[in-house]
Amino acid sequence: MIKGFKEFIMRGNVIDLAVAVVIGAAFTAVVNAIVAGLINPLIGLLFKADSLDDMTVKIGSATFAYGSVIGAIISFLAVAAVVYFVFVMPMNHFKERAEAKRKAGQPDPEEPETELTMLAQIRDLLAERGAAGVHRE
Repeated sequence: MIKGFKEFIMRGNVIDLAVAVVIGAAFTAVVNAIVAGLINPLIGLLFKADSLDDMTVKIGSATFAYGSVIGAIISFLAVAAVVYFVFVMPMNHFKERAEAKRKAGQPDPEEPETELTMLAQIRDLLAERGAAGVHRE
């Protein structure tokens, strides 16, 4: 039982996932601070509110806090944009360059032989034998 647990923990993808969760949590705190400290006040100025949380609509006895929803959407978009531009885009660029280098060192693969190409080769060989005067008796 301990051996199986040790193998599970030592897998590369489990360690990578653990690191990603820890970094993601720390990164989310940074982005949330930026959104709360910079972006929310700017939006609050546009809508004449002290913070996004103060942006509400009261209909009857229900109060709808649409400012909180806007803040959550902005936070999500900020995290997604930073993850894309800091991690995904450079990694895709790196993979493309590595693939280009790999392909540059290899010749183009030949197209796979099909029945049609094999029949065409047989036809050409038979035509060559006939033109050369090779006959079986």
